[in-house]
Amino acid sequence: MPGRRSALPLLTLLLGAALGYGVRDRLVATPGAGAPAAATAAAEADTEVLRRNLAETRAWLARWLPGEAEPAETEEPDYSAERVFYDQYRLVDEALARLRPQTPGKADLYVVAFAGDGDENVFRNEAEYVEKLFSERFDARDRVVVLENNPATVETRPLATWSNLELVLDGLIDKARFDPDEDVLLLFLTSHGDAEHNLYVGMDVLPLDWIGAPDLAGILNARPFRWRVAIVSACYSGGFLDVLRNSTSMVITAARADRTSFGCGSASDITFFGKAFFVEGLNQTDSFRGAFEVARQLVAEWEEAEKQTPSEPQIASTPLIETKLAQWRQGIRLGPPQPFQPAVAGPSDAASPGAAASSEKSTKQ
Repeated sequence: MPGRRSALPLLTLLLGAALGYGVRDRLVATPGAGAPAAATAAAEADTEVLRRNLAETRAWLARWLPGEAEPAETEEPDYSAERVFYDQYRLVDEALARLRPQTPGKADLYVVAFAGDGDENVFRNEAEYVEKLFSERFDARDRVVVLENNPATVETRPLATWSNLELVLDGLIDKARFDPDEDVLLLFLTSHGDAEHNLYVGMDVLPLDWIGAPDLAGILNARPFRWRVAIVSACYSGGFLDVLRNSTSMVITAARADRTSFGCGSASDITFFGKAFFVEGLNQTDSFRGAFEVARQLVAEWEEAEKQTPSEPQIASTPLIETKLAQWRQGIRLGPPQPFQPAVAGPSDAASPGAAASSEKSTKQ
């Protein structure tokens, strides 16, 4: 696939295999049923040592590889990683099969939401709210695909991965559901981001590849999506602005290229930008630009109240895409505002994103 793939998962597996040889030999030599309790306990202890060695190896590599970050410690997943990977083609095919074909002679909007970080529910909450908002308010029911990394949805939703993103985009075209000349693609990505403009993609022990700004540009530019809106909600997401913009695209980011954004964390239900743009902005107006102006003001107010360095959300647009979006809006029946309810609520019951728990920076650094 095009672009840079993360070296961390591969190096971890290779070093982990080397570390595991001695444990493997001991386990093979250990008698089976009826073995002395001491031998069994020793084998179990070696297995635990190997697990810790793998975690320490990954953390060490993360400190030395550029663009990589040390993952937070997580509990052992209650699913089979192999089975999850095996199911991805089926889950993507099922998601594509549920989509309505486009309406000939009319501009339809297709939405792909991508929640990259599976360690915090806030990103799942945003992706699933986007599905609800565009289905109920913007006449896009059965034209939304959600890719998300979350332990609770591994059996029902495709993972948010580089590969699945390409499969879905290809499927929109190959299944004749999307007309590149008439329809508009809205791609929403939410996750952590780093100062080198990479989006964190990961969940538990799954070795997933991060997506950098040039990578995402390559993915989109390799496909015939003429009219597109890309919304990137992450720290340093302004670094995606220039590589994604063109004469028929709108690009919106939650922060400047050199600034963090706010509102993630285990105690948060939605990020500052997600609440400001989707929940507040797009429930007040049907215009993406109008919603952005609402969001820019609200985010600035919330950050000032918490004495945070302003994230300064960004937008790049052109007259061509603005005209196309106006044409799309004329052809839809606008639904009522959609209240936000998290798919998974955080421990905080604060109603405002200005709660202290929401001030964590959206970065894995």
